[in-house]
Amino acid sequence: MGAGARIVQTMKMDHGKRLAEAARAVAALRASIAADPGERARLHAVKQWQAHRLARTHHDLLSEPRHGMAARFFLDDLYGAKDFSQRDAELARIVPLMSALLPGAALATVADAVEMDALSERLDLDLARRLRAGKAAAIDEAAYAEAYRAGGSRAERERQLALIGSIGRSLDRLVRHPMLGRLLHAMAAPARLAGLSNMQDFLSRGFDAFRAIGGASDFLGRIERRERAILEALYAGASSGWIEAPDAPTDASAGSAGSAGSSGSDPAAGRRPRGGRT
Repeated sequence: MGAGARIVQTMKMDHGKRLAEAARAVAALRASIAADPGERARLHAVKQWQAHRLARTHHDLLSEPRHGMAARFFLDDLYGAKDFSQRDAELARIVPLMSALLPGAALATVADAVEMDALSERLDLDLARRLRAGKAAAIDEAAYAEAYRAGGSRAERERQLALIGSIGRSLDRLVRHPMLGRLLHAMAAPARLAGLSNMQDFLSRGFDAFRAIGGASDFLGRIERRERAILEALYAGASSGWIEAPDAPTDASAGSAGSAGSSGSDPAAGRRPRGGRT
């Protein structure tokens, strides 16, 4: 094996190790949460509130034919209020196979996605413990902003945002390899038989969503600018008015009365995303 091949192999092993460690971390965290019904309910409330917030901030992306599928993948599959316990269980079983079969770039992307999942779960749990809300309706913009600043660290929030961009750009590159798409879809039947359909569906949805865009730089740029603006606003002390994306088009009917500061406890109440679930 030449020096170049050894470097590639070492990098692939590092991605596989990172994937395995992140998968163990998120599975252990979710198992501990599942054992406490109160904590599980509070975490679900935070995730529901955040899902509404994301749908409101990115309502235009959700409604655009070109970007809607990718926006929904980001909001539902990478950072949503779903129960991912089955996907976690499947991931733990399939990590060795993925490490052996996936190209290094694809393995790195999956490792990034699981690392972000573990980081987001930890940050969300911290928010849930500070807010102590049993329902999303009990959370308001100001309380969320205060808990956000008090919990976690700015470095962790920066890392979360960086992973969003890294995962998106990696997917954008990977979809240019048609063989990978065919491989993912060919795995559907064997995955179902092996009890791995959730993980296979997740990978296929991400591939199909980004392939449909035909170049994701504008899509990713809009998400990153908005989430960066929100992060900066929150750490600058904002309590209201930070949910609305500064570069997102606003509905004429919303006017100034539809601002985030007047939306009460439901961040989606001021303006529902056109064409998107809330």
